[in-house]
Amino acid sequence: MAEEKTRVDFNAPKSLVERADSVVEILDISRTRLLIDALEDELEELANDEEFRRRLSAAYYDGRVDYETVEAILGREEAMRLKLLRDSIDRTPAVPELEDDLPSDEEFYDGEIAEWTDSESSGIDDEPQA
Repeated sequence: MAEEKTRVDFNAPKSLVERADSVVEILDISRTRLLIDALEDELEELANDEEFRRRLSAAYYDGRVDYETVEAILGREEAMRLKLLRDSIDRTPAVPELEDDLPSDEEFYDGEIAEWTDSESSGIDDEPQA
């Protein structure tokens, strides 16, 4: 299935267009093919550039770029990492709420509350007897 295409029209310096035309003649490809290949190469290079990735992440966290854009640029796996991280950053810790009052110590410990005693002061020797 062919990908949907969009027509792009832009102005470029004459010298750059002349250089591009020389290259397409030598390679026997269309100017459009050369521009698409160059754009794909540049986008791939940007996707691997740490500074660009930092800026893209910041734009995503700030809501200036949507998930689909991040996925298109970085791929699904990296986009999911950013989404999970943003979701964890946005999450506020849950505040526990009890339906009833806390149980008393007697209720909680079923009526018997053990007391901690220091083994030295209780006279209990931790060393096994020989």
